[in-house]
This record gives sequence, C-alpha cells and structure tokens, in this order.
Amino acid sequence: MAQAMTAALDHVLAIDPAAVLLGEDVGLSGGVFRVTDGLQAKHGVERVIDTPVAESGIVGAAFGMAVAGLHPVAEIQFLGFAYPAFDQVVSHVSRIRNRSQHRFTAPLVIRIPYGAGIGAAEHHSESTEALFAHTPGLKVVIPSTPADAAGLLITAVADPDPVVFLEPIRSYRRVRGEVAEPPTSVPFGEAAVRRPGTDLTLISYGAMMPDVLDAADQLAAEGVEAEVIDLRTLVPLDLETVLESVSGTGRVVIVQEGHRTCGFAAELAASIQEHALYSLEAPVARVTGWDTVVPLRRAEHQYVPSVARIMAAAQAAMAGV
Repeated sequence: MAQAMTAALDHVLAIDPAAVLLGEDVGLSGGVFRVTDGLQAKHGVERVIDTPVAESGIVGAAFGMAVAGLHPVAEIQFLGFAYPAFDQVVSHVSRIRNRSQHRFTAPLVIRIPYGAGIGAAEHHSESTEALFAHTPGLKVVIPSTPADAAGLLITAVADPDPVVFLEPIRSYRRVRGEVAEPPTSVPFGEAAVRRPGTDLTLISYGAMMPDVLDAADQLAAEGVEAEVIDLRTLVPLDLETVLESVSGTGRVVIVQEGHRTCGFAAELAASIQEHALYSLEAPVARVTGWDTVVPLRRAEHQYVPSVARIMAAAQAAMAGV
C-alpha cells in the first residue's frame, strides 16, 4: 500500500502543477512511513516541503494554499498528532465554502496514518475517524487495498473540497495487490463488496479488512456465507450498498478498530435500523475497540478487534441473539 501511495503522489505531482506536498519529514526523509520517499529529489523542494513540528501550522498553511488556488496534500505523522490542528480543521477548513457563501473552497487533502498494530503508544495508535466524520464539510476516506489507496488519493487531490485521508498503518506493508500504472482514480461514495454472501453482512473499512475477510473464510468453513462490504469512504457513505446487502442477509456485524462509544459503527448501526429494521433477523452487532486509551504493546492485541471476536459476533447474529 505504501508503494501504491507513493506512485499516486508522484503521478499527481507530475500532472497537476498546482499540487504540493507538505509535512514533517516528507521531503528529505521521505515521510515517517516512507510514503513520500524520493519525491522531493524528483519534484523539488518547492513542491515537496519539509515543515516544522507544528501540526496546526501545517494544516493552517495548507488551508491558505488551497484557498489561494493550490492543491496541497498535507501529512500529519500520526492521527493522535492531528488534535492540535483540529481547530484549523473544524473552525476553518471544513466551513470555508459555507462561510464564503460558495465563493471559496478548500481543495485540500490531509493525509494521516491511523490505527494500532505496530506497538506504538497512545497518540501513535489512535482510530478516531468518527471525529472527522462528525464534522460537516469534510470528506473522510479510508482505503484498505493498494489500488484503492492510490485511486482514492488521486480522486481526493482532484476534489474541490477538503478530504481527510486516513491510512491504515499496519496495512502499509502488510497488504499487497496490483495497481495500474499510472494509477486510476476510484470514485468516492461507492463501497466495495469484497466477498458475496447470503447469510450475514460483515461491514468494515481500512485496517480491519484483512481480519474481516479471514473471519469470513472461517465462517464459510462452518457453512455460513458472509457478504463482506468495504465502505472505502465514510463520508460520503454508500448506504445503498449496505442496505441492499442487509435486505438479503438479515444479519449484520460492523467491525471498527476505534473506541466503541459514538464510533462510526454506532452511526451505521442506527442508519441500518432506521432504514432496514424489518429486514433484520437479529440485532445489529458491533465489534470494536474499547473505551480506553490504546494500551502499550503487551496489551495491544486485547484492544484491536480479533478474528475470534468477529467470529463470536457473527455466530451470535446467526443464532439471533
């Protein structure tokens, strides 16, 4: 996935003279996860800009660039580091179209690695995507495959409004797949059905997708055919594909890594029950992280939803409980 994103950013810089990258260590060092590796040497220091350690300044500068007509792609090193910039995102970036009565937009992408699984503590392992999805005026994108990471990133840079692009840390080098050369764009608001099924709907996104697909394989061995839906974008949400699946299966398990209370799974569960209540044969189940700070390495596996937990939720849904 990391290589796919490098290819996408290289392509964007080559075809869009207004595109610029900025962030801590994105230039000389190639980014903390090497996603921008080699791009400063190829495209120059005015297109790939190293910044101070100042997240609010990074997003604020990118916002100014965007309003002025550039297409900035700002990198925040970890999702937990984005909180100092949240004032810029909520107070300015997300509402410039409304504030200016559509005279100005902010064609800005904020790239942020997110999630646990690499043994880093606290701010390095956050999955608080619900904060951004709850903010009007933002699009929120979370890819799970290399092709989607590249294609959705190209779409994000071309979008006239701000996009928060969340990248699953443990998928950077764990997940492999074919990517077109040059990468082709992937539209927002279209979920992907990763596996067809008739008995149960499993819904997730980003870093949890490999585990969800593993659980679906194990369920199939038990005679349960699960349909697996990868949301790809939380905002805009492809609720139509979700409801179509639920109407056919009658059972739903939603998997998210982030904290349980007020997480995106809760919003999705509410939407399913508002629009497809009479299709349900069992309560909508959620498999999530816990309502606590992400623990240190030794206990991290107890926080991140496991295949076993997904299986248990699916089996309970099949039993109607």
